[in-house]
Amino acid sequence: MTVQQAAALLKGQDRILILTHRRPDGDTVGCAAALCAALRQLGKTAYIHPNPDVTRINAVYAQPYWAPEGFAPDFVVSVDIAARQLFYPAAETYLQRGVDLAVDHHPSQEFFAKETCLEADRAACGEIVYAICRELGEITQEIALPLYAAIATDTGCFVYANTTANTHAVAAALLETGIDYFSVNKRHFRTKSPRRLALEAELISHMEYFDQGRGAVMSIPLSLMERLGATEEDAEDLSSLLTVAEGVDCGALLRELRPGEWKLSLRTGANGRVNASQVCRRFGGGGHAMAAGATLQGSLEEVKRAVMDAALAAGGKPSAADGG
Repeated sequence: MTVQQAAALLKGQDRILILTHRRPDGDTVGCAAALCAALRQLGKTAYIHPNPDVTRINAVYAQPYWAPEGFAPDFVVSVDIAARQLFYPAAETYLQRGVDLAVDHHPSQEFFAKETCLEADRAACGEIVYAICRELGEITQEIALPLYAAIATDTGCFVYANTTANTHAVAAALLETGIDYFSVNKRHFRTKSPRRLALEAELISHMEYFDQGRGAVMSIPLSLMERLGATEEDAEDLSSLLTVAEGVDCGALLRELRPGEWKLSLRTGANGRVNASQVCRRFGGGGHAMAAGATLQGSLEEVKRAVMDAALAAGGKPSAADGG
C-alpha cells in the first residue's frame, strides 16, 4: 500500500488506536504521537495504546495521547513494528484481533496486518509517517516535533549510514515549522545521567574483540544493571557505542532481560561485509542490513559464542591470528 493509499484509508476511519513496539524507541513513539495528532486534527477519535515499557525521555511525546482504560477501537494501526514478537503483552490482543494497517520501514516486515505501508529504503519510520501526515493535512508543530524526534533518534542525529537525502529533506521541512529541535537534540543526544556514564565506562572497558578486530561484543548482564542502579532509560540506545572503535564494522550488544534471556542488538558497517538482518534472522530476529536485533537463550558465554560464530560465517572466516 502506498502512502497515498494509507492516508486515504485512514481518512475513512474513526476510533483509531495506534500501537508501538516492545521496548519502544524514539521512532515508534514519535510516529505514534505525530499520527495521532494528525488524525485528531481531522476530527478523528484517536489514541495511542499505553506502552508500559516507554522511558521517561520518550513518554513526553506520547503522554497527551494515551488511550483511556476501556477504549474500544474500530481501527488499529501499528507503527515501526516489523514482527509479531515485537508486540508487548498488553497489545497482543490486537494482534489476535487483527491489525488493520501497519506502517513500517523494516525489510524484515512479516506482513501481519490486513494492509501494510512499507518503504524499506527509509532511514526511519518517521519519514513515512511524515508523508502520510502531509496527505492528511497541515504539518503543525504538534505533528512536527515528535516526527523530528523519530527521525533524529533512528539516524543517531543524522550520522548513521542509513541517513539519506530524503531524511535531511524531511528534517528540514520539520524545522521550518518552528519546532524547538535544540531541546530534542539535547534531551536525546547531549544529556547523560551518572548511571549512564558508568554503564558506558563498563561496556567500553570490558569490550571483547573478535575477527581480527573487525568485530566487537559488549554485554550487560542483569547484575551490572543492579550494581549500578541503572534504569531502562539509562540503557537506551547503548548500541550506538558498538562501531565507535576504529576498525570495527560489526558490533554486538547483548543485554540480559531475564535470567538466561538476552536481547541482541547488532550494528554493522556501510561496507556491507556483514548483513545484520541476515545474522539476526538465524536467531528468529531481523531488521535492517546495518541494524538488527534478536532474542537468544543461554548463558552469556553460550550466547556470545553463537553470535560471534554467526557474524564470522556472514563476514568471512577468522585467521589463525584471531585465535578461533
